[in-house]
Amino acid sequence: MKDVGMRIRVEPELREEFVDICKQKDIPAAQVIRTFMREFIQTNSVAKEHSKVRAQPVAKKSAAHGRLTTATKRT
Repeated sequence: MKDVGMRIRVEPELREEFVDICKQKDIPAAQVIRTFMREFIQTNSVAKEHSKVRAQPVAKKSAAHGRLTTATKRT
């Protein structure tokens, strides 16, 4: 597994408070960020799976012309 870096910009006060809390808890800041990223991905991947809509073609009569048309039914 290759490690890659990520550079982000935050307010100095936010970074300082974050790093101070990490030091108090004796946890590397990078570990906290990695944990957050994994949890964020897991939470949003699960939400993404639940929000997928399955489109199924359904035949219905056109009200205007009495012809069968293909519509999409969301389930």
